[in-house]
Amino acid sequence: MTGSSTQGIKTVLHPVSDPATAKEVYAALLGVPPQTDESYYVGFEAGGQHIGLVPGGGQQGMTAPVTYWHVPDIEAKLAEVTAAGATVKEPVHDVGGGRLVATVTDPDGNVLGLLQDR
Repeated sequence: MTGSSTQGIKTVLHPVSDPATAKEVYAALLGVPPQTDESYYVGFEAGGQHIGLVPGGGQQGMTAPVTYWHVPDIEAKLAEVTAAGATVKEPVHDVGGGRLVATVTDPDGNVLGLLQDR
């Protein structure tokens, strides 16, 4: 192990088919309005977590929720998990504001997200 730890799961993205209805359901569940409300993404901050709604699964083609493990060094963690047997699905890329994300699949095909805030 490289010593690169995680900071836990702090972000979960959900693919949704009807963003307007999903937004209402998640606002009721979380008890807060969305902080980001765009046609391509709706994001909530609640209880120290970020919950995102991705219409149609977005460019990633999400078909199920994806949990994002926050890490201090995304490149190191990506190398560590791929060396252990994960396969890169989405390489590291900037999604805006210096936030870096990547996804991998575990040996059973489950998608795991990695996220580094700069």
